[in-house]
Amino acid sequence: SAMELPFAESYKIKMVEPIRKSTREERERWIREADYNLFKLSSDKVFIDLLTDSGTGAMSDRQWSEMMLGDESYAGASSYFKMKEAIREILGFEYFLPTHQGRAAENVLFSALIHEGDIIPGNSHFDTTKGHIEFRKATACDCTIDEAFDTQKDHPFKGNVDPVKLENILKSSADRIPFIIVTVTCNSSGGQPVSLENLRMIRQIANRYGKMVIFDSARFAENAYFIKLREPACRDLSIRQIVSEMFACADAMTMSAKKDAIVNMGGFIAMRSEELFSKACVYNIMFEGYITYGGMSGRDMNALALGLYEGTEFDYLETRIRQVEYLGNKLMDMGIPVQRPIGGHAVFVDAKRFLSHIPKEEFQAQTLAIELYLEAGVRAVEIGTLLADRDPVTRENRYPALELMRLAIPRRVYTNNHMDLVATALKNIFDRKSAIQKGYRIKAEAPIMRHFTVALEPA
Repeated sequence: SAMELPFAESYKIKMVEPIRKSTREERERWIREADYNLFKLSSDKVFIDLLTDSGTGAMSDRQWSEMMLGDESYAGASSYFKMKEAIREILGFEYFLPTHQGRAAENVLFSALIHEGDIIPGNSHFDTTKGHIEFRKATACDCTIDEAFDTQKDHPFKGNVDPVKLENILKSSADRIPFIIVTVTCNSSGGQPVSLENLRMIRQIANRYGKMVIFDSARFAENAYFIKLREPACRDLSIRQIVSEMFACADAMTMSAKKDAIVNMGGFIAMRSEELFSKACVYNIMFEGYITYGGMSGRDMNALALGLYEGTEFDYLETRIRQVEYLGNKLMDMGIPVQRPIGGHAVFVDAKRFLSHIPKEEFQAQTLAIELYLEAGVRAVEIGTLLADRDPVTRENRYPALELMRLAIPRRVYTNNHMDLVATALKNIFDRKSAIQKGYRIKAEAPIMRHFTVALEPA
């Protein structure tokens, strides 16, 4: 009988950018000069860059074509209307405001909605979301299901909100809760999806208490792909149909378009309420730019609008997510502990298990990320204690349940040969991990979102 054909990418490569290999001696010097903070390395010192999948994707030939058609008018540019139409057609929101990226969207929307003393429940809030909440002297309340915090447990929707946790916080503090935020997919728990069933349940609970539901939608299309594959009732729906069903559960959304709209810069807020739109306009004009460009150039809005269509095509999503899965499966086969099942945009290595002999005070995930850079020039990022920041009241380090090193895969950028190199490098470290005697300590840090600029030294 005929052999089954192997899976192959649904694109071919049209333009390339050379990347440089370096020696271990060079990398030892460079990381020391960067205060052991991978964010502080210049990109020419990195061979494979898995720091983030945000704004690092490769645009298509059609998106590049759209760049040439950008309308740079200050007000009412045609590019604004292209974006408006894409958002209305794909996501179903009547009102929207462009912003320059996701955290800008959070800044504008949260300025209109959050007050001191508020509580914002949701699944594991991402770093910028939590930063914007805590900056306003409010509290982020994590209501993710418990299964999410055991990396070795398989659960198809580890991004799900636990209805009991959500109901409890609403019962005790409803008057202090302006909205519920749901991150799809949930980055902090490992790029894990939220099921459509769970989104509908959150909507029902929110309705009972008269609360808004806001989606942090950076990776909504990847979430829809997982729903199609893992939720039996949705098997025969298209990605766009699933997206419609998802967003029917939301009152508003923020979006870092640097992820699932495959652009290098851009974002937006969208909402159903004209009143909320009017309120947010004030802050958009103040922080971002006029309401029809919001910190974006017309060419970027054009590329973003098309990216929303391309990013919700099944073939594209299958190619994208299967590459992430390819790396994850390789690591699992090697016995390396990772968050299971593999997430949509990244493989999250369980540093707490990988380097269990390093004390948590010495930042296990950051230690592992530094080792990976020294081994192969691969840049990953810590999603653990450094990212968790200090408690705003006690100023003690927060030690999250998950201490992860994230390998975020840019969209349409690397080949599986690159993934093989990353996996082999990690296996080399895994085989000699007992030789890693110590981690790192903080020399200097910022009061909020410290992981971006922290300076470290060997412990």
